[in-house]
Amino acid sequence: MRQRLALSTLALATAVTAGVAAPASAARPDPVRQGLETLVDSDHAPGALASVLDGKGKFRTYTAGVGNRDTHAKMPRDAQVRIGSVTKSFTAAVVLQLVGEGEISLNKPVDKYLPGLVRGEGVDGKRITVRQLLQHTSGLPDFEDDVTSDILERRYVSPRDALDIALKHKALFKPGKKWSYSNTNYLVAGLIVERVTGRPLAQQIDQRVIQKLGLRHTYFPAPGETTIRERHPQGYRPEPTGAPARNVTAIDPSAAWAAGAMVSTNSDLNRFFSALLKDDGNPLLKKAQRKQMRTTVAMKEGDSRYAMGLGIMRVKQSDTCVFWGHSGGIPGFGTWSGATDDGRAASVTMTLEPKTGEAVQHLEETVAAGLCRR
Repeated sequence: MRQRLALSTLALATAVTAGVAAPASAARPDPVRQGLETLVDSDHAPGALASVLDGKGKFRTYTAGVGNRDTHAKMPRDAQVRIGSVTKSFTAAVVLQLVGEGEISLNKPVDKYLPGLVRGEGVDGKRITVRQLLQHTSGLPDFEDDVTSDILERRYVSPRDALDIALKHKALFKPGKKWSYSNTNYLVAGLIVERVTGRPLAQQIDQRVIQKLGLRHTYFPAPGETTIRERHPQGYRPEPTGAPARNVTAIDPSAAWAAGAMVSTNSDLNRFFSALLKDDGNPLLKKAQRKQMRTTVAMKEGDSRYAMGLGIMRVKQSDTCVFWGHSGGIPGFGTWSGATDDGRAASVTMTLEPKTGEAVQHLEETVAAGLCRR
């Protein structure tokens, strides 16, 4: 779930372009393919996969490594994976739709929608705005480390229970004074969506985003659902003892909920981010909400490369390459997805939970390789 900035060596599988095998001798090395090699060779992921959507609407898909470390089964192309915190971009899209409909105000306090619910040491829902939730400037403490064992042991944790766990910790800072990534922000945002609409968050994401965009392989897991529905690789988690990574494909992501529970494919994520950022004929957000989404705050003082908007991050790779997106890590998988203003998109997943800043950086660099090289 957490946003972090920062395996043995397996043979690289054949890259595929628009469903046709890539030529054996390319004029120059494909940087996306090289990025997947790094994830497998340097970051010790059993496998990795990627999808790139170009400016003409064509997809290129890639795989590296294996789909199952024990059986050495082939890595499936464009398979379903757990997307972790990339879920936050879906949750933010629904909140912003409700802002456009006049049901939610970004500048109103949390207490307007959830009166008396968000209270703790230094925490007061009367002083935290919806905008601060989506932008991680609320000061709300995180709950991720407290629920990891629940996720791994397949125990159901309700959103209210997860919130209670988070509020046992004191506030990180006064609202609006700093930036700090916290999954609790999106837990509260999801609860606001449910209070305002009177419907489950999963249903709202499905109707307002998934169905609208025709994302046929994307879903929000049902309560108690621990398996991945369609064709998928196995996901692994590094063991602190140095033992072989643990297979954690079957988990209960309920504790992650609005902050990180969803399942998708790289190509579906490309369709989502390409649509989310579109200016003309945007199927998800009105112009005013798109502007709000792209209004950013610095994530690290003195570092202009990264800035956080509402549910998406701006990454400045160079003066000529800027893209928007989100990363996500959850037991079993690490993903980075992004898109440019002109509709190009790229998504990359490794089948090992990224536990180092280097691994997250390599995911991001592979996305940039798909977006910044024309």
